[in-house]
Amino acid sequence: MSKALDQLSKSPFTHHIERDVLPRQFQQSNFAIYNGRTDPMEHVSQFNQRMTVHFRNEALMCKVFPSSLGPVAMRWFNGLKTNSINSYRQLTQAFGSRFVTNRRAPRPSSALLSLSMHDEETLKAYSDRYWETYNKMEDNFDDVAIITFKNSLLADYGLRKSLIGKSANSMHQLMDRIDKYKRVEEDQLQGRGKEKLGKNIEIYVDDMVVKSKVVSEHLRDLGNTFGILRKQKLRLNASKCSFGIGSGKFLGYMVTHRGIEVNPDQIKAINDLKSPQM
Repeated sequence: MSKALDQLSKSPFTHHIERDVLPRQFQQSNFAIYNGRTDPMEHVSQFNQRMTVHFRNEALMCKVFPSSLGPVAMRWFNGLKTNSINSYRQLTQAFGSRFVTNRRAPRPSSALLSLSMHDEETLKAYSDRYWETYNKMEDNFDDVAIITFKNSLLADYGLRKSLIGKSANSMHQLMDRIDKYKRVEEDQLQGRGKEKLGKNIEIYVDDMVVKSKVVSEHLRDLGNTFGILRKQKLRLNASKCSFGIGSGKFLGYMVTHRGIEVNPDQIKAINDLKSPQM
């Protein structure tokens, strides 16, 4: 225990950093805490942004940086040799070297070529996938991104035909065109959901049943229903879900292959009535 306390009391900073006093009016920001699993250079970049006003104060940058470290990184910091850190640059270089395995390698432009829109995939879902990959690239590949996005859309998709007819000249124009088609797609999906009510979907408050005449249609109907739920960010309670049921009760009625029928339990008293005796 005493050895551990002695280690904590030692400073890795050289004397000229240790001697400097923090400015009286300095107010420390709330930093993102580094957890030892993310890109260390991204953390340094975020820290530098928070400390922009004080960036030229070498001693202040060094002394405040440890307050942005979580338990794993603090163990590394506490293990640095005494008087081994002479500057903020040296500190961040040592930090980056220790957690270098967490650095995210930038994606090459060829990563966009491997993407394509799937059948039944919404434009929103695909564009989210596409931009997630695009944002991992460090260089400017805007021209490549515009062309590959158009070519990766389904052949008969309206947006692709639109982009072939009139190309987008900038990322801003492409995003505007995508947003317009996403709004149209959302309206269509909402319309499809309304069309299904009363046909293959019955809903009352938070109870729902998907009904189909044959198995192949049922799988398709379930897929469409899950697509609508996912689009609206709705979730089901898995413990209350049942699938592949030939018949069952729903809101007091019996749902069977013949359709919706009266629940025999609820009319048992009527069925058991004896005919009046003359």
